[in-house]
Order: sequence, then C-alpha cells, then structure tokens
Amino acid sequence: MEKILELLCVLISAYIIGSIPTGYIIVKAFTGEDIRTIGSGSTGATNVKRVMGKKWFFITLLLDAFKGALPVVLTALFAKTFTNIGLLPVLAAVAVIIGHSKSIFLKFTGGKSVASGVGTILALNWQVGLIIAAIWAVVTFFTRYVSVGSITALAFSPFIMWVFKAPAAYIWYCALGALYIIYLHRSNIQRLFKGEENKVR
Repeated sequence: MEKILELLCVLISAYIIGSIPTGYIIVKAFTGEDIRTIGSGSTGATNVKRVMGKKWFFITLLLDAFKGALPVVLTALFAKTFTNIGLLPVLAAVAVIIGHSKSIFLKFTGGKSVASGVGTILALNWQVGLIIAAIWAVVTFFTRYVSVGSITALAFSPFIMWVFKAPAAYIWYCALGALYIIYLHRSNIQRLFKGEENKVR
C-alpha cells in the first residue's frame, strides 16, 4: 500500500508541475493575450518568441526545462520505490511531459514538451541531456527550423542513453518520449513537407 501511495503521489505531483503553463502565464501577464490563439497555438517557447521576442523565448525555454527536471530530481532523491531500476524517476518524467502538453489548467491543451522533455533527460543523466541540447542547438542553427532541431535531438536521445549505459528504463523513456513528442509535432512535419514551416530569423 505504501508503494502504491508513493507512486500516486509522484505521478500526480509531477503531472501538476508539468501542467504549469509557463508560456501562457508569461504572455498573459505581459500582453493580456491568450497564446493559444496566436501562431501555432502552442504554449511553448517558440510560440512565445512570436509574441515577445528572443529574450522571452530563452526565459520560457529555461523555465520549462527546470519544470521538467524538478520532479525527476526530487523523485530520485526522496522516492523509495523501485529505486534499483530507476523506474519512479522515469514515471515522474512521463507525467511531466504529459502535463506540459495536456495541462489541467488549460483544459488539456499546452505545448509540445520539448524543453520539458530535455529537462527530464538532464535530470536522469546530465551528460546525455547536454548532448541532446547541443544537437538541438546545432540542427536548429543550420536548418533554421526549431521543429527539425527538436525532432532530431529527441530521436537521438535513446541511442545516446544507450551509449552512456543508462538503465533500461531511461532508454525506453527516451524512445517512447521521442515518439510522443514527434507525434505532437505532426502539424509541423506536414508544414515542412509543404514548405510552409516558419524559420527562425
């Protein structure tokens, strides 16, 4: 019973933290606008940039990454259930990215969980997280598409976790998380094929 309660506590708290709509709050507070009615409709950093510029893009990016990392770190430090296989921190990570993309505070809308996802990976293995962040930055810089950088970086994440000999739970999380985030980018992929995706200026 104690293990079940701990599991439920981790999942619910991680989901609620993930649900905090950082981009929505920032845009609403400074402009009064609902970011979901602007651009792609996402609450993520890229859409915040369309409204408030590069400075707030990076602020939102960092806050979302922190939001992703926090529940995973706290779970790894204090949880007692399934610690030998690293399962509970992974479940916290899953709850975070679902919360970010399906926020309970925004009627289950949200962002595409890229920054939060990278934050969870940084918390699980900081070396892998930094490599993925670097891949995202390089690919985005050369292609000028944030979506291409995001999809590419996360697609590599399970392989990089494997190279670093991470627990199997971490590798499977990266694989399934990458598929989920790529799925959330399906409209971006369609625009890329049509040549209609917005480039980073």
